[in-house]
Amino acid sequence: MSTTAQLRTESGDAGTPDAPLLELKEMRVFYGAIEALKGIGLTVGKGEIVALLGGNGAGKTTTLRTVSGMLQPRHGEVLLRGERIDGIKSHELVRFGIGHVPEGRRVFATMTVLENLEMGAYKFSSVDSGDLDRVFTLFPRLAERRSQQAGTLSGGEQQMLAIGRALMGRPELLLLDEPSMGLAPLIVQQIFEIIKEINDQGTTVLLVEQNATQALGLADRGYVLETGSVAMSGPAGELLSDSRIRAAYLGEGAA
Repeated sequence: MSTTAQLRTESGDAGTPDAPLLELKEMRVFYGAIEALKGIGLTVGKGEIVALLGGNGAGKTTTLRTVSGMLQPRHGEVLLRGERIDGIKSHELVRFGIGHVPEGRRVFATMTVLENLEMGAYKFSSVDSGDLDRVFTLFPRLAERRSQQAGTLSGGEQQMLAIGRALMGRPELLLLDEPSMGLAPLIVQQIFEIIKEINDQGTTVLLVEQNATQALGLADRGYVLETGSVAMSGPAGELLSDSRIRAAYLGEGAA
């Protein structure tokens, strides 16, 4: 990417007019000789929640890791606001407005809640109290436990912390990888309500989720991956009512 493009993107300029916020084109990603993503393409428009569904090994996590620069495609393009970002290192992409909440939370266990949140704001010269206030308003439990080591939190609290840490970087695009994994149903409902609130506040969301009912109930649109390829895509309501989706993910027989 050119210096001009970097400056334009970092400054928050709109980039290419009318371009999707995120676009993947013919993206192929390999683990050694194994092709994990087989030329997939998808778009995420500004302000949307887009769900990425699929079974284990379908390529969902690989897609998010490629968008956030943790993996590099062997072929294809990753575009943010119409500008290519594939090839840019992961820690630098935070400055371009991408926040990534990985599968398994990955909080810093021996650091306090507050220290974890401060780590999320590393791209700024100092921590903004307004950003902390926003996170503590979304997640009051974190405010109560701000001095507690992250490793002693419950699974639901660690998920809240992982999301809060990503929000401290003020992302325009938030990548969420299986936020409901291993959580009790009541906590899952709370997490999804907060994701909706984050989106209502202006953050675009690309959501990887095994819980198809929850994900499609929240999302505007969805993509279904099968063995590294896009098998289906469309408005969330249409996917949720599709007999193939219901058979594959909701345990119902196909009509």
